[in-house]
Amino acid sequence: MRKYVVTFVAVLMVLLTACDSKTPVATSAAATPAPRAVKDTEPAATDEYIASGPLVVENQVDVPAQRAGVVARIEADVADRVRKGQVLAELDNRQLLAERDAADAKLKSTKFELEHWQAETKVRDSDRSRDEEMFKASLITAKQLEHSQYAVEGAKFETQREEQNVRNAQQALRAMELELEKTRIIAPFDGVVARRYVRVGQKVAVSDRVFWVTALSPIDVKFTVPQELVGKLKRGDQVSVITPSMPGKPHGARITIVSPVVDPSSGTFEVQARLADSAADLLPGMTVNIRIPKNR
Repeated sequence: MRKYVVTFVAVLMVLLTACDSKTPVATSAAATPAPRAVKDTEPAATDEYIASGPLVVENQVDVPAQRAGVVARIEADVADRVRKGQVLAELDNRQLLAERDAADAKLKSTKFELEHWQAETKVRDSDRSRDEEMFKASLITAKQLEHSQYAVEGAKFETQREEQNVRNAQQALRAMELELEKTRIIAPFDGVVARRYVRVGQKVAVSDRVFWVTALSPIDVKFTVPQELVGKLKRGDQVSVITPSMPGKPHGARITIVSPVVDPSSGTFEVQARLADSAADLLPGMTVNIRIPKNR
């Protein structure tokens, strides 16, 4: 029995010694992580909205041929500046010139005929006055006087007929002159020739494109903005237009049109602004960026 007690005491002492050797070692507190520095390259909140859209001009059309024919002359080419009414090209008009000359001759002939009947009317009116005096003197009969009166009335009707013939001849001549004008391709407004679709000797039909003429000013920019800006943009507001070729040179523009409706498919509405100036880096058809301040 004593032997078991001694053994138990020995085991207990060994266990107590092992517990003392596992005394926890003091550790330093975990270091608090330093705040992350914000890089300068991170995007910051902006106070403007940037849109993009094309530069457009109101006067920009394809000039068509107004009648069929063969191109006889070309007076303007691509990049040429033209004035309103300037001849750009001309179709072969020799047949029309001959018909115009014939119409002019017909008009002159009709005018001469009118002048003849005007003079004839005066002569017959004079004869009637003479016959009236002779009738009063009982030198001629009433039948002869009536004959003179009828002759005057007939001459007046002939004069009126010739007046109408003159008007018809004038309108026929005018119609030929209009057809001649259609052989000349005319610039509809001041601008520049952007494209030429025909060459000398080419046959064109009615409505065929001959030239593309575009104005250079005033220049407008069309763009769309999100519906969140509804009510924040109005006519007269100032925006900045930036071209890709010269991003550091903004151009001022004022809003001229704000669409009254929102496109439900995209949630945007259309805006148009007119540039205040024209420069070498502003050409119709270019795509530009538009900066719109948000804090209006």
